[in-house]
Amino acid sequence: MTKNKILAVFILTLSLNSCNTKQYYKIRGFTQGTTYSIIYKGSKNYESEIDDLLHQFDMSLSTYVDSSIISRINKNEKNVETDELFEQFFEKSREVYNKSDGYFDITVAPLVNAYGFGFAKKSDVDSVLIDSIMAFVGMNKLDFQNGKLIKSDPRVMLDGNAIAQGQSVDFIADFLIDQGVLNYLVEIGGEVRAQGINDHAETWRVGIDKPIDYSDEQNRSLQAIIRLKNKSLATSGNYRKFYEKDGVKYGHSINPKTGKPAMQSILSATIIADDCMTADAYATTCMVIGLEKSKVLLSKMKELDAYLIYTDPDDGSYQVFMTEGAKDMIE
Repeated sequence: MTKNKILAVFILTLSLNSCNTKQYYKIRGFTQGTTYSIIYKGSKNYESEIDDLLHQFDMSLSTYVDSSIISRINKNEKNVETDELFEQFFEKSREVYNKSDGYFDITVAPLVNAYGFGFAKKSDVDSVLIDSIMAFVGMNKLDFQNGKLIKSDPRVMLDGNAIAQGQSVDFIADFLIDQGVLNYLVEIGGEVRAQGINDHAETWRVGIDKPIDYSDEQNRSLQAIIRLKNKSLATSGNYRKFYEKDGVKYGHSINPKTGKPAMQSILSATIIADDCMTADAYATTCMVIGLEKSKVLLSKMKELDAYLIYTDPDDGSYQVFMTEGAKDMIE
């Protein structure tokens, strides 16, 4: 083989090896009114594709986008065709609604709005207003037929905040899997899904915040660190999203059976599941039903693990309830 041919073969081989070289990419940005962080090992930067997917998700399930599918349904536009994302959202919501005895309910949107935690202006809340809204709350007032959502009452509105963020995490994670990515961590607004190992060849580590009022990225303290191996994690808590009126704290977790913010001893609920959508929905459910009912629910659903922070009724101190599986994950 001539010198030039040998050189050409060497350059070609070097080029092929370069194309196959994988590295850890880190992509950060803003979506759904919050931040996201995606880390994965791959041979390509998928930032553009991920931006497109997040936009696609918003156009289906963001109540803050007027032209999204969920917004158009809430406005009772005629002949709104749903998509696969919306259908997945509805089916999982109905599943959790049934398994939680109706304590997880996406039709709480008018209540969430009334208390100022939704996509509409806060109302002057009193018992008369809440009683009137409760007349059209309940997933039993919804049906899904031939790709269309049917309401028994046009006043029914949907709020996806308790499940859609986890769903968006799964949406991005599934895209990475389709690209052959084996090691990744996808985090959107604190909801996380992780697979494989990080860039230190270790299991991914995820922090659980202490439930401190008004905490944010600059004012936070970790309660625990969990090693998350091929699992998803979601946390719900009333310590960030709440307001006070006349000395009473109103949290954003609404009890669909009373129409009022859930007043429970649980300060934050972290659920670990195979998919983030499920974890997100049950984290909210636990915040609504409280500690004892959460223990009963978790004892029946062995596929879930939990880390619940609550206040001791006697001295007000922080206490923790963990499932056996969660204990094994704590660092």
